[in-house]
Amino acid sequence: MRFLKEYALARLFVAMAAGCLAGAFAPECVIRALNSFGATFAAFIKFIVPLIIVALVTPAIAAAGRGARSLLLATIALAYASTLAAGAFAFGVADALFPRILGGSLLAAHGAVREFPAYFTLAMPPVFGVVTAMGLAFMFGLAMAAVKCETLERVFAEMKEVVSLALAKALVPLLPAYIFTVVADLAARRVLAQTGAESLKLAVVAIVVTVSLLLVQYTLAGIVARRNPLKALAAMSRAYFTGLGCCSSAATIPVTLKCMAANGVSDETANLVAPLCANIHLAGSMAKITIFSAGFVVLAGGEISAAAFAEYILMLSVLAVAAPGVPGGMVLAAAPIAESVLGLAPSHYAVLIAAYLSIDGVGTACNLTGDGAIALIVDQIRARALPGR
Repeated sequence: MRFLKEYALARLFVAMAAGCLAGAFAPECVIRALNSFGATFAAFIKFIVPLIIVALVTPAIAAAGRGARSLLLATIALAYASTLAAGAFAFGVADALFPRILGGSLLAAHGAVREFPAYFTLAMPPVFGVVTAMGLAFMFGLAMAAVKCETLERVFAEMKEVVSLALAKALVPLLPAYIFTVVADLAARRVLAQTGAESLKLAVVAIVVTVSLLLVQYTLAGIVARRNPLKALAAMSRAYFTGLGCCSSAATIPVTLKCMAANGVSDETANLVAPLCANIHLAGSMAKITIFSAGFVVLAGGEISAAAFAEYILMLSVLAVAAPGVPGGMVLAAAPIAESVLGLAPSHYAVLIAAYLSIDGVGTACNLTGDGAIALIVDQIRARALPGR
């Protein structure tokens, strides 16, 4: 029980196993009751995501804006460029592979076999949309950085505490129950085995893509810093495996700092890059969620659209600022965008969440290991700008 309490991934697997059993043996009335909870929880996710963006992204933008010096701006630019490039690279791989290797229309075809409609759904319309939330976050964040707004700072600090409490006490503890209801519904409709097999293909592709991203990142960093890229990457191996196990860039910051020091990065640069990139550099997560999203679009019988995924990736690059404050942050924050931009149904996206979180550490490990490549480049910029230091 202590293991289940401390490890969210273990609870997720238990929820999936229990969902398989419930779907196989529970009567229709039970599945419909479970779907009532699942539909309500999906509505809650849509309700809280805009609040997450405003509460967590606004203070981050304000803090970054106040320290807007050359090295900070360079770090932010490199982090966002890396995140966007990772999404574009992942989309290219998905567009080339998935129509050939995935069973198209799998979710759509099986979804029509038998339905277990919910008895009820509690409607929770969002206060405002995701795009509006991002606009508000930028407007207030930049204003707070430019003008001393003590009242606004207190308001957003308290709002962050309230939203974080809601996440810690409601969203995160109930997420395994939500996955349980989704898996039970899929098992009851006899589609889980085939969906799981296709999800395994997505996981393999995601792992290969994230490892490839690290090789590209360290090749570029090695050219700029005049370092052997493989040795520089090997020096970050402890950070990679720590992130792989704990699934948290923020929690791995102390290890990341030690690895950066082992790579010859100055303390000043490491102390800037490690905590900042833990919040804004999510190249691995971006690549992974792009892979899974494209895969589930194909499985749902849709077509991968370059225009739709360009919008999807651009919006997620902003949401990435909030992701470290939320366990499984990016995949949860992307739920309403995946529905509105990509056309994924909530039930399909719930399966995506389960598949994504099952290898959550892969994206995290890529994120923070990539921070080491950014640190090498920023340290080189610093050395050239301040040659006497």
